[in-house]
Amino acid sequence: RGADGLAKEDLKKAHPLGKSPVITITSPTSTTPVVLAESGLITEYVSEHYAPQLIPTRWRDGQEGKAGGETEAYLRWKFYMHYAEGSLMAILLISHIMNQLKDGPAVPFFVKPLTRAVAGKIESAFLNQNLATQFRFLESQISTAPDGGQYLCGKTLTSADMLMSFPLMAAKPQLPEATFPKLRAYIARLEAEPSFKESVAEVEKLTGEPYKIL
Repeated sequence: RGADGLAKEDLKKAHPLGKSPVITITSPTSTTPVVLAESGLITEYVSEHYAPQLIPTRWRDGQEGKAGGETEAYLRWKFYMHYAEGSLMAILLISHIMNQLKDGPAVPFFVKPLTRAVAGKIESAFLNQNLATQFRFLESQISTAPDGGQYLCGKTLTSADMLMSFPLMAAKPQLPEATFPKLRAYIARLEAEPSFKESVAEVEKLTGEPYKIL
């Protein structure tokens, strides 16, 4: 990110929107690289082509190819490919903007009483209720994971958990452990994953800065 918190301008060389993340995949079957933006699409595409072990079994026995024949684990996985950014990250971004309006460095101190009042009204009228709904839903999802598992789609880590890790770790300050014990324990499991720790170490090595979510 640049100093303004946005993706750097040179990312537009890879994708017209200049968004991050964006990946480019070269293939021997095509002379044109595949350029993918949007975290959900990237996660789904990479899982399908390079890490199918991170996708739950799709069909119940004898129900292959039939509408409604999918396993609960697979339908959850598919849901989270869209939910992470379509629902959860959108509301968390609004929350982040409200926090910046109240106490962000870009707001002059003499204006902050006004911006805090406006942000507070938005939070009480809309934001807090929606956040609580999202968090209660996720707490119940962990509680009812298929096969009594400790991950969103069951007993094993999937790419849905990886996709959900960013918004949930960003939301931790808004998740009191007494209210959302299973969700907080789930986040702790994700943070303890060796692959996550390795990724953080690689990011810090490349940037020369401590890793931070936002």
